[in-house]
Amino acid sequence: MGYLLLEGGAEFGGRMRYPDLKAIDLAGGFEAPIRIIPTAAAPDNNHERAGNNGIRWFQSLGAKDVLSVPLTSRIRADDEQVAQSLRDAKLIYMLGGFTHYLGQTLKDSLAWAAALEAHHNGAVIAGSSAGAMVMCEFYYDPGSGRIHEGLNLVPNSLVLPHHNTFGKSWAPSLVKKRPDLTLIGIDEQTGMLNDSANTWTVHGGGAVTVYSGNTQSVIDSRASFSLQSAV
Repeated sequence: MGYLLLEGGAEFGGRMRYPDLKAIDLAGGFEAPIRIIPTAAAPDNNHERAGNNGIRWFQSLGAKDVLSVPLTSRIRADDEQVAQSLRDAKLIYMLGGFTHYLGQTLKDSLAWAAALEAHHNGAVIAGSSAGAMVMCEFYYDPGSGRIHEGLNLVPNSLVLPHHNTFGKSWAPSLVKKRPDLTLIGIDEQTGMLNDSANTWTVHGGGAVTVYSGNTQSVIDSRASFSLQSAV
């Protein structure tokens, strides 16, 4: 099984260098195939620019094989060529944008099944902002104000991205609405990466805030925690 990297947003501003380099290392090094999923940027026709930004960022870190896959709709999500590209990847990175569009496009699709196959074979799956949100069992759609089922790579959880700017404002109502869930607030330019023991370590310029029932814990950069008990 591979690793998971959840990031809080502002992913290509420079301060995500360490967690992204760590993800590349876990994926097998600079020759490892990296595939960017720009789906969340498709509704406002921003997927090409966003995908190219991702390509330039990972190339600037030294990666040699970086592509943005043409996964912009549910039709493309069930395209075998797109699925094969993800199946062969060692690092799959989902960009931010429209959360619900991303979640609905990937859920139960051929492309997502291929991503899970890659993950089972050791690939890193990463996501920033909307990309991190859909990785959890549930995600919040700010457009509708509703909570939806996500892709469930992180059970019993829901991510609040951009926590140090606007994401923290979602917490009070979501804690009341779903006190059974663990809410994970991730600051911008900050990521959390798991290990083989399912311990998470915070990297980057900010912190991760874990809301569990009536408790709230702040985990600073370089500190580690579990989602059952923040330390």
